[in-house]
Amino acid sequence: MVQTICICGGGTMGSGIAQAAAQHGIDTILFDVQPAALEKAQAGIEKNLQLLADKQKITAADHQQIRNRIRYVGNISECRAEVIIEAIVEKLAAKTSLLNQLAEVNDKHTILATNTSSLSVTDIAREVAHPGRVIGMHFFNPATIMKLVEVVQTTYTHEQTTQRIVALARQMGKTPVLCKDAPGFIVNHVARPYYLESLKLVEMGISNYETIDRLLEATGFKMGPFRLMDLIGNDINYAVSCQVYEALGKPERLKPSPLQKEKVATGALGRKTGNGYYVYTAKQ
Repeated sequence: MVQTICICGGGTMGSGIAQAAAQHGIDTILFDVQPAALEKAQAGIEKNLQLLADKQKITAADHQQIRNRIRYVGNISECRAEVIIEAIVEKLAAKTSLLNQLAEVNDKHTILATNTSSLSVTDIAREVAHPGRVIGMHFFNPATIMKLVEVVQTTYTHEQTTQRIVALARQMGKTPVLCKDAPGFIVNHVARPYYLESLKLVEMGISNYETIDRLLEATGFKMGPFRLMDLIGNDINYAVSCQVYEALGKPERLKPSPLQKEKVATGALGRKTGNGYYVYTAKQ
């Protein structure tokens, strides 16, 4: 059983992973170099826990215990744990730089996991000291609710690393699925046509966001493609599309959408900016 975990990155995904870990009894460190990001993460976690308490899904005692398990830090020297999960910007250089800094303040047995959704875990591991302890641990948004975690192995990954991360995912109440490092892993590879074909229908003037979402939700999807892209973030979703497209040799069927590119360029990223394919109020 993992006793201590450190999450690097206080954004939506990082704070969600931190909350999920703390809710399952793990002492959690949440690190970010930006004080404002840490403040926002703490406020978001507090709000989520209060909602759970209000709905009587956790007790007042649970609420306090979960809060006490999370420590918010802005100094990387405090990021010492059995497992570290980075959830920062999707840039290879940034991730490898951070993981190497973390390697310096931890011993060689500390597992370094990346939550990347679009970069090659192998490329990340290759640049990090003791690459056998580097692995992908890909959560899905919102991390406090979504059960699936893709555990992504590279040719460097030690079997013990894999076993510990699979066990950690289960300890956090998640369903781990093992996969080899490949463009988009499993979910993001399979999901590309769901997004891209929907975007193409709009680009061609055949339909609109609301109709496509309503029809696909009526067939059994929990969320239509445009609502889902707004939840994920158009910047993240577009970056994954570009990565998969490039890595697979630029097949025409997976060509990234110019409509989504425009959304990213204008800052219409979805829920996190209040505007994407839909407009959102603060309460949404």
